[in-house]
Amino acid sequence: MKYAVVLEKAANNWCAYVPDLPGCVSTGQTPQDTRRLIEEAIEFHIEGLRLHGEPVPEPSAIVDNVEVRAA
Repeated sequence: MKYAVVLEKAANNWCAYVPDLPGCVSTGQTPQDTRRLIEEAIEFHIEGLRLHGEPVPEPSAIVDNVEVRAA
């Protein structure tokens, strides 16, 4: 499965979250670290859902970039 992941720059690090998996978040020093850590977090999150007999949400979020001209 492929889940959409949002990476955001914070004041002192990077953070990531998965819109289709509420509560699935991670932080890292670089975008690359954060991406690796969110992959681990997704696997752990899904494992926890299954362990508790909860449904695993199907990926449905779509990520895209929109270019706009400054006003």
